[in-house]
Amino acid sequence: MIKAALIFNNHGKPRLTKFFSYYTEEIQQQIIRETFLLLSKREDSVCNFLEGGTLIGGSDFRLVYRHYATLYFVFCVDSSESELGILDLIQVFVETLDRCFENVCELDLIFHMDKVHYILQEIVMGGMVVETNQTEILTHIEAQQQIEKKEAGVLGKAKIMSMTLRPDMLVSYHLHLAPSPDFKVWAGPRPEL
Repeated sequence: MIKAALIFNNHGKPRLTKFFSYYTEEIQQQIIRETFLLLSKREDSVCNFLEGGTLIGGSDFRLVYRHYATLYFVFCVDSSESELGILDLIQVFVETLDRCFENVCELDLIFHMDKVHYILQEIVMGGMVVETNQTEILTHIEAQQQIEKKEAGVLGKAKIMSMTLRPDMLVSYHLHLAPSPDFKVWAGPRPEL
């Protein structure tokens, strides 16, 4: 089972943290710090697996990671998961991010955090691998984007309608469209709609 998915930069700043087991905020921060300290000391030529730190569960857990440019992609897994399978999962995750953001970089992770979390949820849910087929993942992401566009259109129209229908907004709306400088606002009771 996957216990956590972490992405942090070369300076240890977390860019994505997703814990599939409950840990308090303080313990999560300690896990991130400890994981970074363990990984940052390793050379790029060594194996991409190591035993988990004392906080994440000790020797029963493994840290499987890949270091791409300025980012570490880390999955904390228990002994029932295949390390090579998780390495492949990291590769699928990175390639999916790369296709969604066209050469993904750290800023994409910062400014599109909701989309990154959605992509991760398409791949891993509740600590279990759900999907590894990149085509399927991208199909679901495109469907989600279409829904978001439709909702944005409906919400945009609803917002315009609410602005024109609210009595307190009617006055300011008409003031901006006043044809002459001697236009006066009626100070009587608000009209009921």
